[in-house]
Amino acid sequence: MAKSVFDASQFKTEEGAFTYVEAHLWRNGPVCPHCGNCDQARIRKMQGKTTRLGLHKCNECRKPFTVRIGTIFESSHLALHLWLQVIHLMCASKKGISTRQIQRMLQCSMKTAWFLTQRIRAAMASNDLTAFGTGGGIVEVDETFIGRIKGAPKRRAFHHKMKVLALIDRDTGKARTMVVDEVTAKTIMPIVRANVAREAILMTDESGVYRSADKHFAGHGTTNHGAGEYVDAEIPQIHSNTVEGYFSIFKRGMKGVYQHCGEQHLHRYLAEFEFRYNNREALGVADIERAEIALRGVIGKRLTYGQANR
Repeated sequence: MAKSVFDASQFKTEEGAFTYVEAHLWRNGPVCPHCGNCDQARIRKMQGKTTRLGLHKCNECRKPFTVRIGTIFESSHLALHLWLQVIHLMCASKKGISTRQIQRMLQCSMKTAWFLTQRIRAAMASNDLTAFGTGGGIVEVDETFIGRIKGAPKRRAFHHKMKVLALIDRDTGKARTMVVDEVTAKTIMPIVRANVAREAILMTDESGVYRSADKHFAGHGTTNHGAGEYVDAEIPQIHSNTVEGYFSIFKRGMKGVYQHCGEQHLHRYLAEFEFRYNNREALGVADIERAEIALRGVIGKRLTYGQANR
């Protein structure tokens, strides 16, 4: 019998939402976001008739707090169970879900829908700086171009477009993406060297940007896309098809769902696609677990409306 995931209590009621979020963010009990006190004997839950839902008080600093303080939920008037619905939708939609769609579903203003989706993207941003290819693994690197830089005159090739660099570690199946100013060896190679272990083997296309890769890494395999070569005929491991596949998902989402993205926001959309890719079903992460991982990232990721619009 079919059953909607949104039948769960955290998606339907505020009581269920607070219970769910507290269980995931306060695994060992409430923690005061003001002074950091985690002594359960010094924190009490306030349960007066007029007390707002989920309110606690710290007896160390004498300040009240809820699980929303210090997270992306802070200073938001939107009900917590609606936040959880949107987090799940964004995590479960492979190519994203538009702000307009969120606006229609929540019957809220465009400003509210835009702000909460930008906050959720901030929660999805990874802080993992582990070098790819550690232990001699294969790392694929490629760049792509999308949209248009505001004010840039339209020219041939990619000069007027926004530029994205992506790296994929074949051993872990994880991706790392970033916006770059220019696609030159001077710009790209320092980024690659900072994110890839020296013992790794680099896989790229024929771009001259990676000409010096042999000097910095254990090996460097290339395929000539311009000549129609996408996999080396003699050594099938030499290809960059994995990162090309990642870009295909990214571009279908950006063009088909979001349609337009300003340069100042591109890094947030990259964080969203990178998060879903790094927590995909092929790596054993289902939709519900993916949303739980995103929820654990909400701490310390507050975002003001001014930041959302920069």
